[in-house]
Amino acid sequence: MTSVHQVPVCYRHPDRETYLSCSRCGRPICPDCMIPASVGHQCPDCVREGQRGQRTTVTAFGSDARLGGQGYVTKALIGINILMLLAKVVFGGGAGSFFGGGWGGLLGGSTKVDEWGGMIGSQPGFACVNSSGARVMCQIDVIADGEGYRFVTSMFLHSGLLHLALNMWALWVVGRVIEQAIGPARFLSLYMVAGLGGSLSVYLFNGPGYTVGASGAIFGLFAALFILLRRVGRDSSGLLSLIVINIVFTFAVPGISIAGHLGGLFTGALAALGIAYAPQKNRTAIQYGSLGLLLVIIAGIALFRSASITPTA
Repeated sequence: MTSVHQVPVCYRHPDRETYLSCSRCGRPICPDCMIPASVGHQCPDCVREGQRGQRTTVTAFGSDARLGGQGYVTKALIGINILMLLAKVVFGGGAGSFFGGGWGGLLGGSTKVDEWGGMIGSQPGFACVNSSGARVMCQIDVIADGEGYRFVTSMFLHSGLLHLALNMWALWVVGRVIEQAIGPARFLSLYMVAGLGGSLSVYLFNGPGYTVGASGAIFGLFAALFILLRRVGRDSSGLLSLIVINIVFTFAVPGISIAGHLGGLFTGALAALGIAYAPQKNRTAIQYGSLGLLLVIIAGIALFRSASITPTA
């Protein structure tokens, strides 16, 4: 009588003979299906089952730490800002989009893209030119003119390479920390609300000139990180010093948008308060609800201001 020994085959690849097996379920697996584990090797099905059983690491603000730690939104925002500067070069700015403007030529000159997307204040000012070439007093309302998009586009335009580099460096350093703490969706919402707050401030307090830059949103991130650190009991003295230095710089250096910086700082602080101090019960709904409320307030103030003025240009 003869005994026939059957050679085991991989349970996922029946055409492959193997003497290896999963250390968890014992099923035969081929080398392509082997996944290293703390003890031996496991099959793909056991690995997936184990991952489903793992608890998600949640931050103090209710977000998935693993997802936020990738910095996807921070990287995307930096990419959009870089693309917008390149657009200025392509559409009429040339090399002058990088250098040759303000601050002794360190900033870029104004381009058609700035004229299209830069924020314009609603206060009267001598920024308009009449038919004879003389500057005259005028008051412009971008909302009444159907150009409300400037509230957003101005956040992604920069006056030259140095302006862009300074803002993107700050976004890279601060943005990744905040994104990991509160998650990509909350971070993007915070960034946009802070930037819109800066644009609103320019709209309310500046005259008819072009204002561009992500600085309002960046100042909002500074304020937000300060509040988040305070919420979890971390030392924030160094960041507070940085904020004070930047505020002094804002007032001391000509050509910087005071309204945009302070508006973004204030709005970012309000947005962060809603995220950091939301109670644990219904926390996500309260956090997004507070951000939505801020957005409604910004829109309401802008529309009220628009209804109260009579454009002259």
